[in-house]
Amino acid sequence: MQVDTVTTPSGSPSRRRLQAALNAMAAIGTVWIFAIMLLIVADVVGRNFFGSPITGVAEIAARSVVAIVFLMLPAAVLSETLIRADFLLRILRDHSGRATHLLDMSFALIGAILFALVALAAWPDTAGAWRTSEFFGVRGVWTLPALPFRLIVVFGSAASALAFAVCAFGSLASIRNSKAK
Repeated sequence: MQVDTVTTPSGSPSRRRLQAALNAMAAIGTVWIFAIMLLIVADVVGRNFFGSPITGVAEIAARSVVAIVFLMLPAAVLSETLIRADFLLRILRDHSGRATHLLDMSFALIGAILFALVALAAWPDTAGAWRTSEFFGVRGVWTLPALPFRLIVVFGSAASALAFAVCAFGSLASIRNSKAK
């Protein structure tokens, strides 16, 4: 069962602090969505009514979509609001609560490993962007530094891996509690 950890205090104080930090990241992503929406509307209005499009909107929007996903994903992971095989969990829950927690823990461990690998794989490009002052866009027309976007992917992946690990430990604690009963 999914629990709204944003409005319902649950877990340890450290988990609540982590959820608050990840919710702040997600809030930045939400504000960013609104800003991109305004930028796109301004570009469409400028292009259609004034014959003057805003340079770089396509590049900003393309990079922003990836950044927004990696800003919002860790909060969704920790609050357990990702889409998953809940129908399978309901079937298992009817037969065994331990099996449900074991499956949850397996999903979380796989997620932690995968996102840790994403962070590790993205790091060399991020370090390279720092060393070479990498930019994207059209040189001489419009450019934007690539480093902030690459850092968001690395940081968001690492935060997602941490959130999955916290969820895995929570499932492990539930398994131990069900054994004790």
